[in-house]
Amino acid sequence: MSELHVVLGATGGVGRAVTAELTARGHRVRTVSRNGGGGAEELRADITTAEGAVAACEGASVVYQCAQPPYGRWAAEFTGLTETVLAGVEAAGAKLVMADNLYVYGPVDRPMTEDMPHAADFPKGRARAAVDRMILESHEAGRIRATFGRASDYYGPGGLNTVFGPTVFTAALRGGTARWLGDLDQPHTVAYLPDVAAALVTLGERDEADGRAWHLPAAMPVTGREFLDLVRETAGTGGRSAGLGRGMQRLIGLFSPIVREMGETWYQRDRPFVADDSAFRDTFGPVRVTSHEDGVAATLDWFRNADPGR
Repeated sequence: MSELHVVLGATGGVGRAVTAELTARGHRVRTVSRNGGGGAEELRADITTAEGAVAACEGASVVYQCAQPPYGRWAAEFTGLTETVLAGVEAAGAKLVMADNLYVYGPVDRPMTEDMPHAADFPKGRARAAVDRMILESHEAGRIRATFGRASDYYGPGGLNTVFGPTVFTAALRGGTARWLGDLDQPHTVAYLPDVAAALVTLGERDEADGRAWHLPAAMPVTGREFLDLVRETAGTGGRSAGLGRGMQRLIGLFSPIVREMGETWYQRDRPFVADDSAFRDTFGPVRVTSHEDGVAATLDWFRNADPGR
């Protein structure tokens, strides 16, 4: 029987994309979520418990950790979730691929590289740094093998719970106002979801990925104005673009907990936020990176079919 690849959090955007990529590469896949779904060999399990995590990871060669607590509860719950996942991975004798983000660095004044200090001094950033330390310490102690794939904000088919989801793509398709969170004229690394998944699977397949973090490859940074113009032009429905500034974020945050949470990471919105992915490209290249033109077209097609009542 072929090696088993297990996807935790398989019903989320990243989990579904990783499952699709694994399947396309011919791997045997088990998808794990609390309520089932995700395709492939499905398993319902509560991975916030050690028992559930061990059952989820049983027999795995590689485990892709794409699950996370609700955004507002990261600081309180992420380390506990990681403890149980590590128990499951260790029991299986598997390799862990952590779907990570760029919060650990905190505010920066140059393109981010993997050797930058973990200087985040806000609750969600500290939680992500603590999670990464736990995983790396387990790797260094020989309990597991592990690697991290860090990506910036992403968009793509299935990308609903993202700042580049319905507020951009659905709005553009309806001829409304497509809104960018933050300054419209600051460059920002924006990842395409299938590319994120492809890179995570590469990390799972390659031994030289182990023991460190990698910035996942993405197309060239774009400003919010450039990205929204591309979305609107491709959609062909008219409408307009707008930036959501800090003042409006605070105001909306009085009524929306999700928008209020964005204040913690506003430094990602008011200055350049660029990830250097050259280490990944140099080690694993050539890599598949989708142009924003092709990615936006595919994403609009997905949102068009997902919103038949538009």
